[in-house]
Amino acid sequence: MKRQTALAAVLLLLLAGCTRDRRDPSPAPSSAPSNGVPSAPSAPGSPPGETGAPTSALPVGRSSASLTVDGRQRTYLMYRPASAKAGAPLVVVLHGAVGTGRQAAQAYGWDAEADKGGFLVAYPDGVNRTWNVSPDCCGVAARDDVDDVGFITKLVAAVPGVDPKRVYATGISNGAMLAYRLACETTIFAAIGPVAGTMLNECDDPAPISIIHIHGDKDPTVPYGGGPGRRSNAGTGRLPAKIDGPSVPSLIDTWRRTDGCPAPATTKSGPVTTSVATCPQGRAVELITVAGAGHQWPGSKPAPAAERLFRLDPPSTALNATPTIWTFLHAHPKA
Repeated sequence: MKRQTALAAVLLLLLAGCTRDRRDPSPAPSSAPSNGVPSAPSAPGSPPGETGAPTSALPVGRSSASLTVDGRQRTYLMYRPASAKAGAPLVVVLHGAVGTGRQAAQAYGWDAEADKGGFLVAYPDGVNRTWNVSPDCCGVAARDDVDDVGFITKLVAAVPGVDPKRVYATGISNGAMLAYRLACETTIFAAIGPVAGTMLNECDDPAPISIIHIHGDKDPTVPYGGGPGRRSNAGTGRLPAKIDGPSVPSLIDTWRRTDGCPAPATTKSGPVTTSVATCPQGRAVELITVAGAGHQWPGSKPAPAAERLFRLDPPSTALNATPTIWTFLHAHPKA
């Protein structure tokens, strides 16, 4: 039994699309109220959680909250910089498999970017550190058909003082896959910024949306050219992980057609190739390809121990993904 448990744990770790802070345990249930608003002093006449509550209903800095979705308690962290004003943008940052909201907050630099940009950041936690993006991926969330789309939708609605035209999602690997599913199944986001991910869900009739996608062309886990990645198990077993998407350029072409975009303009700077299509109604679809980069968030904090143990790829230094994504998101509010 101990051997089976250990093997299951290793398999789950091998699903990782991001580095993990090994001091960060699975998040404990938050003591915040179940309406999802972190504990904070209320502005006069505007109790936390009510529609139209000001951004000041959130405490400055990082706070925790929880929601009940489909009978399951879901947890997340919020970050409100002192610079955030009423009607601030919101960026939802989705960790990769085996990650957590706290790990994503520590690794990718979104708090510091929010300080400069005056926006709010939400860091939700997947069930057993995974997100449900298709019947075959990924892990416990897919196996148990967890309602992650419902969770993120309810989370966005619970954050007070947000400009509904400037709600965005970004994420890495399994989190990037969820960003694509959210783009397909909701209309609450103005733009998404997937990193090292692909689209595995059915997406028959999506609404137009702005997209910036960043990917290394040597990614072995979510291959740039499409097809099965090194951690794909064809969706079998206790922890399904069928990672078998289209090539990244063809996926981006699909979204350009959805947005009615013309042919993109392409520029190259060292190992970074950027293709941008300027689309109707102020939208854009952009692909940034990092030559020689693997499965990682460019510019993030490295975790050498995790890389040695689990063969995770070190972050590229050719690009700092976080400010690059925020610059794009900020320029593309909902039409």
